[in-house]
Amino acid sequence: MTKRNQSGFTLIEIAIVLVIIGLLLGGVLKGQELINSAKVKNLAGDFKNIPVFIYGYQDKYKSLPGDDASAATHITGGTICTPALANFCASGNGIIDGAWNATSTASESFVFWQHVRLAGFAPGSTDTSATNYLPKNAAGGTVGVTNVANTAITGLTGAYVICSDAIAGKFAKQLDIILDDGNTATGTMMVTAAGTATGGTPVATGNIIDDTLYLVCMGV
Repeated sequence: MTKRNQSGFTLIEIAIVLVIIGLLLGGVLKGQELINSAKVKNLAGDFKNIPVFIYGYQDKYKSLPGDDASAATHITGGTICTPALANFCASGNGIIDGAWNATSTASESFVFWQHVRLAGFAPGSTDTSATNYLPKNAAGGTVGVTNVANTAITGLTGAYVICSDAIAGKFAKQLDIILDDGNTATGTMMVTAAGTATGGTPVATGNIIDDTLYLVCMGV
């Protein structure tokens, strides 16, 4: 009877393989963590930069971007909101009228982006008919600005309201911790259902689902 020698992995070899696998998994998780952190910082940047656009334009032209009744003379190629509808387009009244996600020049919140871009405060297309005219956040959602009267989330206060759409719940919670009080239903930053135009109900932190998309708005 012939005796066969059986070969296999030793305990040391198995341990080394497991260590290597652990290091690889750790690297992948760390890399994903860094990517998520960068995305949150990018999303937070929108809420920090837009007030700079507003106050910079106001300081330079003594008018609000979007609401500037003399935009055609202040900035070459500037569009003045038309028609003069009381709720969305009352140029020169000191309010950025219109919903945050307005899609036509009949809302000041829409021509807002052209004004701040032509004035050199923000990047992006100045052609109001361009498909990439409305700005997008790091998650691919639309970013917009409006006033408290047209706020997307009930209870928000401030001179202006900045909204950023299609943000995953886990990022929405992090944004509130970074920029506000950590409660997505109170303070200057609140969260509601994605795509809400006006009057949304704020969603408390405990009810936020990490992988569900939300609209995040902040009053400034």
